[in-house]
Amino acid sequence: MTQNKILLVDDEPAFRELASRWLANQDYHVKTAASLAEAKLALAEFDADLVLLDLSMPPHFDPQVTLEAMDEFAGRPVIIITGHADRDLALKAIELGAWDFIAKPIDPDMLAVVVRRAITKTTLERELTQLKQVSGSAHGASAYIGHSVSSQKVRALVERIAPTDVRVLVTGPSGTGKEVISRTLHDLSHRAAKPFVSVHCGAIPAELLESELFGYVKGAFTGAEKDKVGLLSLADGGTLFLDEIGEMPLAMQVKLLRVLQEGTFFPVGGREQKHIDIRVISATNADLVEKVREGSFREDLYYRIKGVNIENQALSERLEDVPVLLQSFLQRLQNQQAMPLQLSPEAVQWFRDQAWPGNVRELKNALESVASICPQGQITMDDIQLLYPNGEKIRPTSVNLPTSDASLDEQVRDLEIRLITQALEKNQGNRTQAAKQLGISRQGLIKKIERYGLS
Repeated sequence: MTQNKILLVDDEPAFRELASRWLANQDYHVKTAASLAEAKLALAEFDADLVLLDLSMPPHFDPQVTLEAMDEFAGRPVIIITGHADRDLALKAIELGAWDFIAKPIDPDMLAVVVRRAITKTTLERELTQLKQVSGSAHGASAYIGHSVSSQKVRALVERIAPTDVRVLVTGPSGTGKEVISRTLHDLSHRAAKPFVSVHCGAIPAELLESELFGYVKGAFTGAEKDKVGLLSLADGGTLFLDEIGEMPLAMQVKLLRVLQEGTFFPVGGREQKHIDIRVISATNADLVEKVREGSFREDLYYRIKGVNIENQALSERLEDVPVLLQSFLQRLQNQQAMPLQLSPEAVQWFRDQAWPGNVRELKNALESVASICPQGQITMDDIQLLYPNGEKIRPTSVNLPTSDASLDEQVRDLEIRLITQALEKNQGNRTQAAKQLGISRQGLIKKIERYGLS
């Protein structure tokens, strides 16, 4: 798995050493710089996902000069670090585009939450941008890729409800594209120009979740040296995405319910009521009905967030989507590596034959792993078996395979026609048995038969 890259810019050698070690232990790739000039040089060869920037930098040691230099970080999220817990500086930094503002001495747990949240958002935005580039003429709900009946229904539902403010609950196994659906709902809504704020309810420690969502006022607890704007306020006017909401603690569920009912909340330690206008989209891979039954999820909150339920199927339930997903991911890899990549027909069928318990995410990671060891740009079963030695090699038949000069679409089409024909012949035209042999639903097989004119 690729490590996320962090550039740490601070003129104190001891702090650079300690902070970079701590971040490295959190599985980040860290590079340090002692000045803005060094940071600029570092970014020329180190494509950082996030910048941690001290305000008081040589040679001027003027926070205003540092803030004015933020444009040089080319749109990367910047977390300001400073020994001066100045509210005006914090507001100025946020106004100029800083992701967050943290005062020294730094609480490692708080830094972990802020860094993880910033990188998660940036990664999602990059993936969405790449997906839009790959799809070319694809717009709107086409970001959710697939030819299966279930994928078509998801896209139709997204397009129907995106312009509304109805709350949405996206369910399904991990790795099936719940985040893509949620972001697409926001992008197609009238709130698209406003923030899309993502909160992973299971990644933030329970004791920090309330202050992250609601924010806090100075002096609310030990270490609260300045006011902190919460994620609810940051999402005002836009969309709040509550990922893995099934993992939210019960005590927090009660407080969230009040926000959804009244549109108001109090920051931790505050007495001034805040009003917000947000659309809430939730996602989970858990069975919330069962969690309600066992008492670990509030029934009233469940019906508040449910609104419209978009259910994602596991990839094993829509294997007809595998070829088009492979094509999309392959095109993305070609763009990144600036070299042609192709899948042999046997390789396509191998990907098609797997169960993919990790769903689309696992499929994507597997293709990237195999592509990384492919020397000639033609991914074959030999490449696959280097990484998956137990994978069964598809036996060639007397039917000629498509030439490597054919496009991936043409190769996939010819291979699918051959395999469907063979399955129907083997099962004396019994479509139910043929579908079972091919590992697809009967309805999926019928659609392919109609598409290829095999009836």
